[in-house]
Amino acid sequence: MTTVTGRRVTANLSLTLDGRYHGPGGPGDMGAIVPYATTEVARRHLSRVWEGATTAVLGRRNAEGFLGFWPAVAADEHADPRDRGYAKWLVDTEKVVFSTTLTEAPWERARVVNAPAADVVADLKATGSGDILVNSSASVIKPLLAADLVDRLHLMVCPEIVGGGPRLFEDGLPPTKWRVAHHETGELGETAAIYDRAR
Repeated sequence: MTTVTGRRVTANLSLTLDGRYHGPGGPGDMGAIVPYATTEVARRHLSRVWEGATTAVLGRRNAEGFLGFWPAVAADEHADPRDRGYAKWLVDTEKVVFSTTLTEAPWERARVVNAPAADVVADLKATGSGDILVNSSASVIKPLLAADLVDRLHLMVCPEIVGGGPRLFEDGLPPTKWRVAHHETGELGETAAIYDRAR
C-alpha cells in the first residue's frame, strides 16, 4: 500500500519559444535563455518556484553547475534578495542528485542516487512533507513526465526560436491535462507560467 503524504512533485525549467531548454550547440548554448534570467518577472518566478519545497532534485550537470554559482550568491549581502533567498534555500535544503558517475555528493545535505528517477521520486513522495522540486534538470523531469508524476510545472518561456537542441516535451508522453495557476509576461516578452496537473 502506497503512503499518501500530500507531497507535490514540482518542476522548474526555462524554455525557448520552440520548446528547447538549450540551443543546438549543447548544454552551454543558453544564449536564448540567459538574457531573460534576471528580469523582474524571472526573479518573481524564481521566488515562487521554491516556495513550499523541502527537497531539491537535480541531475549531475546542474548540481555541479549550481554549486559553482549559488553558494556565492547566498553569501553576497548585495545580491538581489530574491536571488539570495533562493540561493540560501538551495544550499540549506535536502538535495537528491541523480548520477551514474559521481561516487560522492558534490554538496552538503545532498545524496547521490543511481536509480530510475520515477522510482526514487515516488519513494520521496511517500515520506516526509513539503514539495519536491525538480530544479531545472530536464534529464530528471522527462522521465517523471513520462510516469505522470509531475504535479506542478513552473515554466519560463523566452521569446526566441533557436531551431535546434533538445525539447522538454518529446513525442510519446502520456496525454495529460493541465490548468493554469499563474501567468505573467515581462517587458522583454518573457512569460512565467505555472501549470497544475488536473487529475
